Amino acid sequence: MTTTMRAAVCVRAGGPEVLRIRELPVPAVRPGWSLVRVMGAGLNRSELRTRQGHSPGVRFPRVLGIECVGVVAASADPALREGTTVAAVMGEMGRRFDGGYAEYALLPDALLMPVRTTLPWEVLAALPETYLTAHGALDALGVRPGERLLIRGGTSSVGLAAASIARGRGVEVAATTRRPGKAGALRAAGVEHVLLDDGGPLRTPWSAGPSHVLDLVGASTVAGSLRLVRRGGTVCVAGSLGGWLIEGFEPIAAIPSGTRLTAFHSDDVKGAAGAAVLERVVRNVEAGVYRPNVDRVFGLDDIAEAHRYMEENRAAGKVVMLPGGHGARAGAAAAAGVTGSASRPPGTRC
Repeated sequence: MTTTMRAAVCVRAGGPEVLRIRELPVPAVRPGWSLVRVMGAGLNRSELRTRQGHSPGVRFPRVLGIECVGVVAASADPALREGTTVAAVMGEMGRRFDGGYAEYALLPDALLMPVRTTLPWEVLAALPETYLTAHGALDALGVRPGERLLIRGGTSSVGLAAASIARGRGVEVAATTRRPGKAGALRAAGVEHVLLDDGGPLRTPWSAGPSHVLDLVGASTVAGSLRLVRRGGTVCVAGSLGGWLIEGFEPIAAIPSGTRLTAFHSDDVKGAAGAAVLERVVRNVEAGVYRPNVDRVFGLDDIAEAHRYMEENRAAGKVVMLPGGHGARAGAAAAAGVTGSASRPPGTRC
């Protein structure tokens, strides 16, 4: 195996230009940590904020990336055999230690979720953080078949995933977008009512309001979501597209009597807690029940452009980075010499 790797290093806080491609030593395996050959990484807006310097405790230089998929290249854990396909999310990836913006990542064994699948790498890479968050948020909401769900920030990758899952559960779904041109992506994900959020009063198709609101915009819209949901309904905050802090928030004044406000954090489904959920997600994507909603795929060399693309809100779905370049597929692991019981012949599946 090679002793060096290419990685996108965030050299300091700043704009996309602070992401620099560097040649780094491949990390050495140590007890409790396994080396993963990264085959794909979903990109997330939280990585934009880390790059901008808004993640407390993050020190630069740092390889960003709070999730990745790939194959085990080396491990001291006999349960993680070389060649095993794995996914990893959160657990301080890309913050306390280097994350998925690289050809290899040294990751805690406890974060790795083995998975068997026929999906191409760019599709598998779009699933972990997005679908685990969507699943967890819908579970936190407690939404049931026949109920009415409003998704704010609907064209985010989590919003589209949540719409797909909710429709599969028999839930009536409305979702917001600030750009009329993204309405088609919402309808394709199963949204029945597309609402244009132009900053003015938001009107839902239900006179009594939705029974549940999944707020992925966050701080700037939570108060409005609490006014929109029907009395006794539930609002779940699971995103921060509009910021993290609510200035001057007064719970007794802002939360109508009997209405519930909750939250979901994707760190709750890392490692073993998320493995079974991810397996179900993969099976549903393979069966065509869920749409993976891959908006665009970038290579490692184009990581700065990928950040600009996200920062300009141009995506309708998940943005994915493949270290091997555009079009790289899952069979590249075997072609690159990764071996073991779970290795596969060269091809297009993982």
